[in-house]
Amino acid sequence: MSFIESAQDMRDELVRLRHSLHTTPELGLHLPRTQEKVLAALEGLPLEIKTGTAASSVTAVLRGGRPGPAVLLRGDMDALPVTEKNDLPYVSQLPGQMHACGHDLHTAMLAGAAHLLSARREELAGDVIFMFQPGEEGHYGARHMIEEGVLEAAGARPVAAYGLHVVSAMLPRGLFASRSGPLMAAADTFCVTVRGRGGHGSSPHRSLDPIQAGCEMVTAMQTMVTRSFDVFDPVVVTVGSFHAGSADNVIPDEARFEATLRTFSKENRALAMRRLVEVVQGVAAAHGLEVEPSFTTGYPVTVNDGSEAEFLGRTAGELFGPGRYFVAPQPVMGSEDFSYVLEHVPGAFAFLGACAPDRDPATAPYNHSPEAVFDDSVLPDGTALYAELAFSRLSA
Repeated sequence: MSFIESAQDMRDELVRLRHSLHTTPELGLHLPRTQEKVLAALEGLPLEIKTGTAASSVTAVLRGGRPGPAVLLRGDMDALPVTEKNDLPYVSQLPGQMHACGHDLHTAMLAGAAHLLSARREELAGDVIFMFQPGEEGHYGARHMIEEGVLEAAGARPVAAYGLHVVSAMLPRGLFASRSGPLMAAADTFCVTVRGRGGHGSSPHRSLDPIQAGCEMVTAMQTMVTRSFDVFDPVVVTVGSFHAGSADNVIPDEARFEATLRTFSKENRALAMRRLVEVVQGVAAAHGLEVEPSFTTGYPVTVNDGSEAEFLGRTAGELFGPGRYFVAPQPVMGSEDFSYVLEHVPGAFAFLGACAPDRDPATAPYNHSPEAVFDDSVLPDGTALYAELAFSRLSA
């Protein structure tokens, strides 16, 4: 029986697990109920299981019946601080917490792949590491698991690593997409505090206005991006938070704003950080104010290994048919902490369209939306691809 047929046979189990995870989402690194459900889903399988200490991670190793290298499969488990706005029988029961990015599907698919591969353990020419990861949504969960030894869990570092991510829009349901090279951006946070001298709104010349200077910094940053960077190696700077003042006729002492910086190359990442600091310092100096810029370094660029991306695409095409895999013409500006795994192990990350059948992928609410809906029908597909990638890579 093929992995597709086996995955279809366990569809109801996959859906039950996914719905159970969806109703009780957990945030960050500590997911005790999620971890408990994953351990229950793996119970009885011939796996070597370890749980994390820095986070509620689960690492499971399947030893193949024949000697060979190891392959790593990863699924993230954490939810987002979003209040769900869907009318579903399995809607989140916790206000302010929602699986708005589809990690509940990833967890169910990875658990399903563990069942499929365990059933064919004697045929496996090597080992499989199942990486159930918390804290992907900005909490560096992959880095914590790497520090705790997930890459050495089978005894030797894996020769390849694969991850999947569902999307509620953008791609038609059931379509896989990936590319070689950069797939997702590096994401860093730029925080700026502008310090001036407060005063009366009627006499701005007697003050040092941090709001006006801060606004000038925001626009100057955008101009800097368009005039300093090649559009074919894009840089995106978006200011998402700006706070200052308490009344319409009061000039405050201080203004503060935060921006996200997205880049696809190490060179542009370093250059953009330097140039953003230079811009805000220059504007502050021109107006006689003080400025305090700082960066919080986020996830690096998610870079697919060329041969592993080609293998993933070929495997998906052979498994589901050539029309089910799409080579993405360009990367996307979202970020992913699977990038930390790919810094150590050659591998590939891919997207899977999970748009609900009654919605148009071009207009449907996207990941992180309180109205995002992911269709259960893709669960067997993701499960089968996970299993086939590991099995075929070890057989190569």
